[in-house]
Amino acid sequence: MTEIKKKRHPLIRVIFDYIKMHKFAFIFSVVCILFAAFGHIAAPLVLQRVTNALIEAASDNIVNSDVWKEITPDLITLGVAYIISIIAEFSYSQITAIAGQKYMDDLRKHLFNHMEGLPVKFFDTHDKGDIMSIYINDVDTIRQLIIQSMSTILICFCTFLSVFVIMILTSIYMTLVVIFATCVMALVIYKVGGHSSKNFIAQQKMVGRQEGFVEEMMVGLKVIKSFCHEEESKHNFDDINHQLQEVSYSANSYANILMPILGNIGNVLYVSIAILGTVFFYNDIHDPALLQANNNWLAIIVSFLPMVKQFTNATAEIANQINSIALAIGGSSRVFALLDEEKEVDDGYVTLVRAKYDEHGEIVEVENEKDQTIWAWKHPHTADHSITYTLLRGDIRMFDVDFAYTPDKVVLHNISLYAKPGQKVAFVGATGAGKTTITNLLNRFYDIADGKIRYDGININKICKKDLRRSLGMVLQDTNLFTGTIMDNIRYGKLDATDDECIAAAKLANADSFIQRLPHGYNTMLTNDGANLSQGQRQLLSIARAAVNNAPVLILDEATSSIDTRTEAIVTKGMDNLMKGRTVFVIAHRLSTIQNSNVIIVLDHGRIIERGDHDDLIKAKGTYYQLYTGAFELE
Repeated sequence: MTEIKKKRHPLIRVIFDYIKMHKFAFIFSVVCILFAAFGHIAAPLVLQRVTNALIEAASDNIVNSDVWKEITPDLITLGVAYIISIIAEFSYSQITAIAGQKYMDDLRKHLFNHMEGLPVKFFDTHDKGDIMSIYINDVDTIRQLIIQSMSTILICFCTFLSVFVIMILTSIYMTLVVIFATCVMALVIYKVGGHSSKNFIAQQKMVGRQEGFVEEMMVGLKVIKSFCHEEESKHNFDDINHQLQEVSYSANSYANILMPILGNIGNVLYVSIAILGTVFFYNDIHDPALLQANNNWLAIIVSFLPMVKQFTNATAEIANQINSIALAIGGSSRVFALLDEEKEVDDGYVTLVRAKYDEHGEIVEVENEKDQTIWAWKHPHTADHSITYTLLRGDIRMFDVDFAYTPDKVVLHNISLYAKPGQKVAFVGATGAGKTTITNLLNRFYDIADGKIRYDGININKICKKDLRRSLGMVLQDTNLFTGTIMDNIRYGKLDATDDECIAAAKLANADSFIQRLPHGYNTMLTNDGANLSQGQRQLLSIARAAVNNAPVLILDEATSSIDTRTEAIVTKGMDNLMKGRTVFVIAHRLSTIQNSNVIIVLDHGRIIERGDHDDLIKAKGTYYQLYTGAFELE
């Protein structure tokens, strides 16, 4: 989207986008609406002509056959007009439904695709339930606007305008009365409808807050029950629900009184026009010349009263759409606020490619997977337009890295470290020391404030993020299994992996034995984040998922912290198989799992205070020694 479009009101953006994407459907709908409006305004015109004909026939003693001959064309015209109106209404309702649903399909896909491109920071700082509310509630308000309200407003406006012109041509005096009543209705709409709109927008925000709270309570249900926090949760939900009830009451109370007020104004206007027309008719009936000059007041009254009803009904129906428009304003604002979030910037140009060594020992890129023997970094150079290839080895080095999630709170201070290919680097430190932050920087979930990180000698800022992350395998404390079979979840690490590759990865991760014992083996369906598996089994699947990726660098973020000691031995065996020949970064609270690391780095408040292998740190009798011997524990 261009900057100009971003400056438009969100509701205008919705309408313009819809018309741009479905202009032919929109034009066809408008034409059908015009025909439908023609059917509505044909009735009073024909009724006036028929009434005149009947009055003249009665006064001139014309026989019935002659009367029927005169009014039959008018009645046929009326019937044809109604048929055209019915066909037009059916046509525009169908085409609007089809085009509207297609637009909603595109909008949802655009919304989801955009969300997938947002940085991790966005999801760390926004409530997940509130984001879900955008997909469910806010998008639906746009659907109601596109499919229902826009068509209703267009046909009411056409009817309103057409009837107004005919009324002026029929009787300027009675039209002035209608104009006065319309001004009164407009004032009521402004006062009452304004309050209704404001509260409907507030209602949308409260719905998002409520859904966010419910989602949070569902995720943390075990914690709530463990700490007997049910009553407090109920109380908090009651508070939020009560606020939603109050704002919804205000919105709907204004909305519910608007239509009765407008309806009664319309009724008063109807009666006033009938009285006024009767007065005009009574004054002119004694003067046949004046009566004839005024084109017969009786026929005017008979035709004018239905037009008054149509006019006031169109005005009221337009006013009735204010609520829908208000909801769409609130919903579109939240939808486009998400769409206007800046996507994750990827300015990298170094890519990961399939390669092999040629007969001269040089690395060359290959297209066919069967010809691939190695992975390499493809590095184009703008200066001389040359391309160099660097073997993917898993050599990672950090130089004087500083980082802060917010400008006022620096998390990492002057971090320097290196991990040679095949080495195992462990991070130890209290919660908040900066261990996970370092792994987030390696993945470029966040970018460093100062310093450099090099991967196989290449600045990681130059590497495309997708290729960088594809070269890193991750096993996290939170396993995050997805709805699907076990095979699908393992294949998540490499979408083009064959079944044999997935099974080999499961065996490497020590997961094959428990999978084979399941009723459907690798075809066992997992739902609700793998709730039908134990924590250890879920973690083994997470390891298998990283194994099938076969990345040269592996990040283990407290992968065994939430499982028991017996299960830990099984999981550790799977991880040991996975770590062979790879550069590994390990974050662990259990020091027994990192004793064989090549280097152990002790962090404290974002600074490296100790580094060395297990034996060196024990001899130093510093912080690590105290942690290992139990002099004090990690917090």
